[in-house]
Amino acid sequence: MSSAHRFDRGHTDDLMTFLAASPSPYHAVANTAERLEKAGFRQVAETDAWDATTGGKYVTRGGAIIAWYVPEGATPASPFRIVGAHTDSPNLRVKPLPDTGSAGWRQVAVELYGGTLLNTWLDRDLGLSGRVTLRDGSHRLVNVDRPLLRVPQLAIHLDRGVNQDGLKLDKQKHMTPIWGLGEPREGDLIRFVAEEIGVTAEEITGWDLMVHSVEPPAYLGRDQELLAGPRMDNLLSVHAGTAALTAAVASEGLPSIPVLAAFDHEENGSQSDTGAEGPLLGNVLERSVFARGGTYEDKARAFAGTICLSSDTGHAVHPNYAERHDPGHHPVPNGGPILKVNVNQRYATDGSGRAVFAAACERAGVPWQHFVSNNAMPCGTTIGPITAARHGIATVDIGVACLSMHSARELCGADDPHLLASALTAFLEG
Repeated sequence: MSSAHRFDRGHTDDLMTFLAASPSPYHAVANTAERLEKAGFRQVAETDAWDATTGGKYVTRGGAIIAWYVPEGATPASPFRIVGAHTDSPNLRVKPLPDTGSAGWRQVAVELYGGTLLNTWLDRDLGLSGRVTLRDGSHRLVNVDRPLLRVPQLAIHLDRGVNQDGLKLDKQKHMTPIWGLGEPREGDLIRFVAEEIGVTAEEITGWDLMVHSVEPPAYLGRDQELLAGPRMDNLLSVHAGTAALTAAVASEGLPSIPVLAAFDHEENGSQSDTGAEGPLLGNVLERSVFARGGTYEDKARAFAGTICLSSDTGHAVHPNYAERHDPGHHPVPNGGPILKVNVNQRYATDGSGRAVFAAACERAGVPWQHFVSNNAMPCGTTIGPITAARHGIATVDIGVACLSMHSARELCGADDPHLLASALTAFLEG
């Protein structure tokens, strides 16, 4: 661990609390909103007329939240400084007809969400979370945070070649969790959920449910310089962005309007009304301009001066697979946030964006690193290129280097969350 940047345990402890309390995107939004409220932000409804008042505001829609702070003296053409992130993570999600089973076992039918690393969900104690929709149209959060389900792996005695030939999982047949013995009964899971949240099963007319590992986040390593936990891709960035926004609004004379945009559905392409490819961010920014008496010309000027840092996790060099990484770019845990570059626009960073990010890190006094993919390996992508293309906003892709991305349990440096939040704060302060 770097002696110059020993991690802020208070920030990392708070991240662990946030991760444990946010097993679904809907919980992440609720917990982010609660933190914003404590910092003086107020919720505004999309269906209401917006006014020109200054201060902190936010909107929520499903698993997405966008918050912004209008400082005193802001004009209709004032640019925005945006931290972009996403609330969703790869997992197993409950199907519309969930009650199933086989050979005397009661099971829950699930669909794979995002680029799930399947084997990491095997033999884990799993809870159930998400939201249900009631007959009156209202929503209720669900969090059964105790061992309820399990996806059991086949014993080695029945798969003798598994260690030589590799584990082969059929997504349909082998990933169905068990949750009891006996014959499946229609409506059983929803009756169970209804009892957990104190309503009748007849009141529940819709649901968005998923499973999560109930193992809490933990420090790891001889010196506890590492952090292991679920959903760090990308709740780590949501948490850091929230901390940065609430810290930045305490600054006087903000030259821009700081924004946090946390989207849903990044892990499956962002094509939804709550995803980065949807109109939500553009609508919020435009309405903010128009609420302050702005015109289309003001909106165009504001967008032209706007910068977005798309913050998402990236790959630390893997000690057992170093050949999979670019030989000249080896990000390491606790080395500070990473600048993600791909000339084919899988990341939106260019030289001008590099300068913006470098300046923010310099102001914050934090180290930073470069990430670029090995030319022989396909490169992932983020909300960065989507945000840049959809809104014409200059965008820079950054994040924290981690191992086991898309696993049910990921690993990063315990110093890096605080370093990222510090850099984001300096960026939002302008």
